Amino acid sequence: MIMSTDLADVAVAKTKLCFIDGDEGLLEYRGHEVGKLAKNHVFEEVVHLLLMGHLPSVEELSSFKNKMALYRSLPEPVKEIINTIPTDVDMLSVLRTAISTLGEFSFPPTVEQSLSICTKIPSIIAYRYNRVCKRKPVEPSNHLGHTANYLYMIKGTEPKLEQVQALEAYLISTLEHGMNPSTFTARVITSTRADIVSSVSAAISALKGPLHGGALSQISMNLQEIGSKENTERWLREKIEAGKRIMGFGHRVYKYRDPRVLPLKNIAIKLSGNDSKLDLATHVEEMTLQLLKEYKPNKQFITNVEFYAAALLNAVGFDNNLLTATFAVSRSVGWCAHSIEAANGPLIYPQSVYSGPRIGLRL
Repeated sequence: MIMSTDLADVAVAKTKLCFIDGDEGLLEYRGHEVGKLAKNHVFEEVVHLLLMGHLPSVEELSSFKNKMALYRSLPEPVKEIINTIPTDVDMLSVLRTAISTLGEFSFPPTVEQSLSICTKIPSIIAYRYNRVCKRKPVEPSNHLGHTANYLYMIKGTEPKLEQVQALEAYLISTLEHGMNPSTFTARVITSTRADIVSSVSAAISALKGPLHGGALSQISMNLQEIGSKENTERWLREKIEAGKRIMGFGHRVYKYRDPRVLPLKNIAIKLSGNDSKLDLATHVEEMTLQLLKEYKPNKQFITNVEFYAAALLNAVGFDNNLLTATFAVSRSVGWCAHSIEAANGPLIYPQSVYSGPRIGLRL
């Protein structure tokens, strides 16, 4: 029996959804480079790629967009349940509860079931956010794309094009990333032949952990605490000298380059002249890498996707309560795609090595 406490070097499934090469800094969805997808395609096209297996034609995209738009509205019983949840309950817990109330879907999971769930996640988040902010919830708009509609429901007005482009680049870049903790959780639940609602609810629980989905909020708080370019170096030196980890730098998989960073950084640089938050973020990145090299010259540090994700989400007007939940807006598509793929697989049932006391052999 092979012992691996974190499964880091253990492959537990074959997948056609995502290729990752951490040494070369490569990420592909079904053979398509993620940077090119984020630059040249809209969210619905990439969802179609993951769920249907290919990029859509013009006719397929139009039909797919219409189908996604029709699924967005929340059933009244779901709204009523959200209304009963105390306002101090975090967004992911609310999302998990609301998803669980969508009903039991039959096994095996399907594309239709996946679309029904994934399109309602932004609606749940926006409905809850507006209720907590004591604003009238905004119903989804069928004439807006998925990303623009999410911004519209959060803000109450149709978003600017540059805001849609920034958020869309983030959503596409984080749709799928192999056997990460939340996706692995979804596949384990699917392997028991539970319905897709159960798989997605469990994946949301995994995403709540600070070691998986919680980095965005911490990076956002760090940028807010730094506050200005003049304060950046002092703040960073204090943290590094105190032995604190600087969130947003370094990655478990990627050694030299996180391929999701470049499309987000390009947008940040493009918008930074008109946005002081993004201007500060690009400065903080440069100073952080410089100081980490100074203090830890024998280690290789890279900027990871969470750094620019947090900066861009703040720039489009999302506060900390929306950051990890917005991660779920994108990654839920990956969860569903993996659930569909894993539906015919075996029950995942690893072993453990007992390390407690023994009562001895019986004669």
